[in-house]
Amino acid sequence: MDFTNKTAISTGAASGMGLLFSENFTSLGGNVVMADVNEAVLNEKVAAINARGCGKAIGVICDVRDYDQVCKVRDLAVSKFGSIDVMANFAGGTATRMCGVIRSEHPEFPDVPIDVYDWGIDVNLKGPFYFAHAVADQMRKQKSGLIINIGSISGAEGDGYGMDYPTSKAGLMYGLTKSLAQFGAKYGIRAVCISPGPVLTRPAMANMKTPLGRAAEPQEIIDLILFIASEKGQFINGENIMIDGGRNAMGRKVVVYE
Repeated sequence: MDFTNKTAISTGAASGMGLLFSENFTSLGGNVVMADVNEAVLNEKVAAINARGCGKAIGVICDVRDYDQVCKVRDLAVSKFGSIDVMANFAGGTATRMCGVIRSEHPEFPDVPIDVYDWGIDVNLKGPFYFAHAVADQMRKQKSGLIINIGSISGAEGDGYGMDYPTSKAGLMYGLTKSLAQFGAKYGIRAVCISPGPVLTRPAMANMKTPLGRAAEPQEIIDLILFIASEKGQFINGENIMIDGGRNAMGRKVVVYE
């Protein structure tokens, strides 16, 4: 795969899969605009990527809940590199975990402060919506582009406690991605949602069972995204692709084969 002269925007790019995507995309010759709220860590990661001397990385501070900041990321990508070929919406997380909600103090759904759920819906759903809206005109002018949304097995399974997360992810998986594909097809714009099961971005994810008996390595998720973005994946559009070791196929009663 070769992404020479291609440009991607990656959100949540200072860590996790957003960072891993940025490292991979630039190693294959592409340029990446890395957006994150953690300035110190972001600058460190951008410098490390640029030190390798492959594609170029630029870091920009962005809260995905702020549309003006989102537009500044878009404008930087266009001014520096001239195009936006891939928009990868990695920023997100379960609000109760990210906001430090202690389960013993907030035992059930109605006990969690609504501003925690607001955070989750804003970051996990409105953030990707904002970025899709912001880059759509540039991609329309180019007559090409790919918008990658990140769903989750939780969007199919639900969660009786952290309800913002499956609600947001289902919106990406079954609403936003298909709608973007319908809008964009005549302009050569594709939209695809990648929905992982458990991924070893955190040790606790290893406890989520799959029929294959393990969680995914983060690189396995990125490899799929790179394939879809490459010349080999150009006919994939409007789909939600589960990459979950078969967990969704088994429902909640997951059978683990040793």
